Amino acid sequence: TLTVTSANHWVTAWLGLELNMISILPVIAKQKHPRSTEAATKYFLTQATASALMLFASTINAWQTGSWNIMQLNNKLSCILMIAALTMKMGAAPAHFWLPEVMQGTTLATALLITTWQKIAPITLLYMISNHIEPIITLSIGLLSILVGGWGGFNQTQLRKMMAYSSIAHLGWTMTIISITPNIALTNIIIYMIMSTPFFMLLMTTASKTLQTMTTTWTHTPTTTIILMLLLLSMAGLPPLTGFTPKLLILDSLVTHKLTLTAATMALLSLLSLTFYLRTTYLLTSTAPPTTAQSTTTWRLKPHQNQITALLAPIALFNITILPALLT
Repeated sequence: TLTVTSANHWVTAWLGLELNMISILPVIAKQKHPRSTEAATKYFLTQATASALMLFASTINAWQTGSWNIMQLNNKLSCILMIAALTMKMGAAPAHFWLPEVMQGTTLATALLITTWQKIAPITLLYMISNHIEPIITLSIGLLSILVGGWGGFNQTQLRKMMAYSSIAHLGWTMTIISITPNIALTNIIIYMIMSTPFFMLLMTTASKTLQTMTTTWTHTPTTTIILMLLLLSMAGLPPLTGFTPKLLILDSLVTHKLTLTAATMALLSLLSLTFYLRTTYLLTSTAPPTTAQSTTTWRLKPHQNQITALLAPIALFNITILPALLT
């Protein structure tokens, strides 16, 4: 990842992405289970296809313009192909089909890695070529991702799949704004990572993989239940939580650039995501005392204190202090 983020040459960036992919494959396939092997195979095939497309796009650009520099992606065809490759690498719609499947086949820790760290490299490359991108392409990808992310998460009972669709929706918000104001896109993805990291870590602590097992968290750790509920609402983008800030900035920037209809469509489509976040929140709170839980409590080990969660959860929930600094 660091090779990609510090690269100047397309081949160096490609090499970094390949190393990154090869390194994570054994992490995905670590469990001795057919499902994790399948997940690793799916991940490998999609990433390899995207890498090939990326190398093809950069070669066309070098052939036409004589430059391998990442910032000088002047050829229109290679720019479109590069966006397609990076979209597939990240898992934004319409090349999103691998993401829920891969995440469902891995552990919660690896799922966290795929939704956060693995997005850094492609987002950095998109940020670097953002001044050459046609806004109509990224706006279309973004709107489709928000729609797919909201619709796909509707009937999910598996938390990892639900978080995969949540990731697709958040990528949609990032994609819509990356060609207009790339700095806000970076802010959005960083805040998403800050929100999803404590969420996944709390799921690991409570050993929750489905909505049903999530309902028994109150008897285990009441504080965790409250933080999980607030993190879900923050991801849904409700004020005054942190998740609201990037959405506000994105909508504000779109309206400033006279894309009011797009902004309104995005705001309405985010209601789809809000539905499944609220459903999960309701499940968490409806099992709080004096109501009794309807499902059997799962076997859980002694809760261990996690410093990263303790550090990131407050940032993910209370943004009132950083909001003025972001808006100026």
